[in-house]
Amino acid sequence: MQEFETQRPRLFSLAYRMLGSAAEAEDAVQDAYLRWHGADRAQVVAPGPWLAKVLTNLCLNRLTSARVQREEYVGPWLPEPVRTDGGELGPLETAEQRDAVSMAMLVMMERLTPPERAVVVLRDAFEYSYRDVAGVLDCSEANARQIYRRAKQHLTDGRPRFAASAEVRSDLLSRFLQAAAEGALEQLEALLADQVTVWADGGGKVSAARRPVSGRNKVARLLIGLFARWSAGVEIAIAEANGEPVVLSWEDGELTAAGFVEVGEGGVVGVRIVRNPEKLRFLADQSRGLSQNA
Repeated sequence: MQEFETQRPRLFSLAYRMLGSAAEAEDAVQDAYLRWHGADRAQVVAPGPWLAKVLTNLCLNRLTSARVQREEYVGPWLPEPVRTDGGELGPLETAEQRDAVSMAMLVMMERLTPPERAVVVLRDAFEYSYRDVAGVLDCSEANARQIYRRAKQHLTDGRPRFAASAEVRSDLLSRFLQAAAEGALEQLEALLADQVTVWADGGGKVSAARRPVSGRNKVARLLIGLFARWSAGVEIAIAEANGEPVVLSWEDGELTAAGFVEVGEGGVVGVRIVRNPEKLRFLADQSRGLSQNA
């Protein structure tokens, strides 16, 4: 039991990166525990690698079924946000580490096949050698290399080459929120890139745009409208989730929205708003726990 609990944070981090869902990650880790509990420990030479292999295969199975479910999902699908100011996803000390768990990157990971996703996570987040990756996936080392190259190409093709500093992003976010809250249309438009897009994930459970909204003027008007609706009885707070600032909306003690602002060339290039209550539950519990411990 103690050996597994020592590995649990690392296993959750692996499963979350694979699945993009905190709830699914917790379930997968629990399934791995059941496998561990029933295993012949005398046959387990190294618990860490053994558990990582078991968990990765459990996640691969979940990803296969999740693809069918997401094809039927109501509106845009976004990952479940996770607070990272308490070290929940491991060290996020570099820009590369933060980008790897960002909402934008987790959305991009949806383009990959389950094996491609596994190889990228094991290589980039856990620094597995190609030999170790091959051992987890039961393939040849050469095949592991090929899968990794193909996966990274898919991710590179879909990502902007512009990278803003933390200071630039923080300043832009502050001005963005102020302009939206004040209903200053021209000031807000000036902060947005030409092809800025808003994705809102309500999952059919709460009101949210069923399709992405693109274009500077349309997005600015949409955001000002949202802030106008939030003006009464809503507490807005900024925290850290997925290695980046997140705007949290609280109503009567309940978390009702988590918004991520992506900065790129020309200003704000994307806004992702999670409103599905099921996807906010983990983040809400984390936030309450951090508040109690503050």
